[in-house]
Amino acid sequence: MKPKTRLSSFPINCYSLSLIALGLLLSFRMSASGNDGGRPPTFCNPLDLPYRFQPKPPVRREAADPTMVVYKNEYWLFPSKSGGYWHSPDCLHWTYVPSTSLPIETYAPTVEIVNGRMLWTAGHQGIWTNDDPTKDAWIKVANIEIPDDPDLFLTKDGRLFLYGGCSDKNPTTGVELDVRTLQPIGKPVDCVVSDMATRGWEALKGKGKRPYIEGSWMTEHDGTFYLQYAAPGTEVDDYGDGVFTSKEPLGPFTYAPYSPFSFKPTGFIRGAGHSSMFQDLSGNYWHISSMIIGIRHAFERRLGLFPAGFTPDGQLYCNTYLGDYPQYPPGTKMDPQHPTPGWMLLSYRKTAEASSTLDEHPVECAFDENIHQWWSAKTGDKGEWLKVDLGKPCQIEAIQTNFMDQDAQAFGMLKREAYQYFIEVSGDGATWASCIDKSQNQVDSPHDYVQLPAPVTARYVRLTNVHCPAGAKLSVSGFRIFGNGLGTPPALVEGVKALRSATDPRQATVSWSPVKDADFYVVRYGIAPDKLFSNYQIYQATEMTLDALNVGVSYAVTVDAVNDSGVTQGTQTVPIP
Repeated sequence: MKPKTRLSSFPINCYSLSLIALGLLLSFRMSASGNDGGRPPTFCNPLDLPYRFQPKPPVRREAADPTMVVYKNEYWLFPSKSGGYWHSPDCLHWTYVPSTSLPIETYAPTVEIVNGRMLWTAGHQGIWTNDDPTKDAWIKVANIEIPDDPDLFLTKDGRLFLYGGCSDKNPTTGVELDVRTLQPIGKPVDCVVSDMATRGWEALKGKGKRPYIEGSWMTEHDGTFYLQYAAPGTEVDDYGDGVFTSKEPLGPFTYAPYSPFSFKPTGFIRGAGHSSMFQDLSGNYWHISSMIIGIRHAFERRLGLFPAGFTPDGQLYCNTYLGDYPQYPPGTKMDPQHPTPGWMLLSYRKTAEASSTLDEHPVECAFDENIHQWWSAKTGDKGEWLKVDLGKPCQIEAIQTNFMDQDAQAFGMLKREAYQYFIEVSGDGATWASCIDKSQNQVDSPHDYVQLPAPVTARYVRLTNVHCPAGAKLSVSGFRIFGNGLGTPPALVEGVKALRSATDPRQATVSWSPVKDADFYVVRYGIAPDKLFSNYQIYQATEMTLDALNVGVSYAVTVDAVNDSGVTQGTQTVPIP
């Protein structure tokens, strides 16, 4: 993978914003290269859905274990613990369908399209069908035993299979189903077995426990069957997906040495496991995954969406490179290895102030690129504010505000209540102009991502509260400003070294020389110099341990430098024998 930064001066607006008039202030300028020209909008992980507050304490939002399918030219999303499901024409604007006809509270549902109808199942719940899922009118059509974390899969030649399993002891299994009666044909066969002794990514680091092997998903591509599975556990940052391959739907299967192929152990929000894979309306592959917060409850989770694909020789990959930065959505004709407009993070570790602060949640936590920590005001009153100084005039393209629901008291979906706020920008910190106006917002958007109608050049950005839902205090885990720092990308990283551990070959130490103007680094690695698909984002360090390697597999590694003005890709690729 060769990620690159592509700067763009004009994105498409996909939200109701308050436009800034030209010449409104002398202290900043707004530049645009004309009209939108048909350019696509962008989105930013975690996906901004109205994540449900769970029905029982502790108070927290959750959605995970997602299945995404295309049905009747729409995208259908079925996550765990959401009280229903969503559909969308573009993966940007979602319609929620609450369900009472399904056993919807069962973890890890799966969906497949068979003979023009949608089939749904979840662990131990039989199989249900609906030919118009816009309506909650599901009917149970097969009362068969369903494993935990199931996956229904229809081959290209019309055969139906059921995979599943969620255990730290037992393997993932597969069985064929009669496509007419939906009854099993034969007995389940073992498909995926864990081996944490040789697969570093499967090990629960420091836990002293066996990994959970779960979240199966099958994809058929060019005559090969790719049985994907998740490990080591949904509650950890390095939750990812590996894959076994076979020429037959029930094996025998061979472990893919490049596993995990879906992996995001670092960055603002982490985790890329228990996923589903689908082709969008333009034919591009995508991977939608569980991501972890895990503060108020081990299963406090969100969803992330990443481009995916296959190399010419059949290697499956998922592109999580800067995977919580703005990127183009499904349906866009783009290169899945370069899916972004190249907007950089402008607000990382920048100087900030707030109207008030809880001692245990300081203002720096809104700018440290760690969703596990957050700033909170002392109240949720109108007028509480958060302000950041970007340190210089920057070109701002989009803003993501990640609310953390401090002291919220809510159970279930929010109804007719949402975060209401407005954002202003300034060139001198004294005179302000409106940039985003959500003061009348009625849509629950806990990870509110707004792409500006045209880029704005400013130094200061201020969020002011109007209303917090559910009695919450104003609290933000990431006030993330994206665009371009109008400076120079960092220098090239040099002095890259890699040494495999002599005592644990699942690990290797990678080090490099510091780059003065880098905000952070991205260590990219893979099984060949042209297949560096996995990565770690490394902050305030020039050495790290790769602990997700497979024993007996050789790797290559390089290091990129990143700042608010761009990415400089590493050119020194070193082997890890």
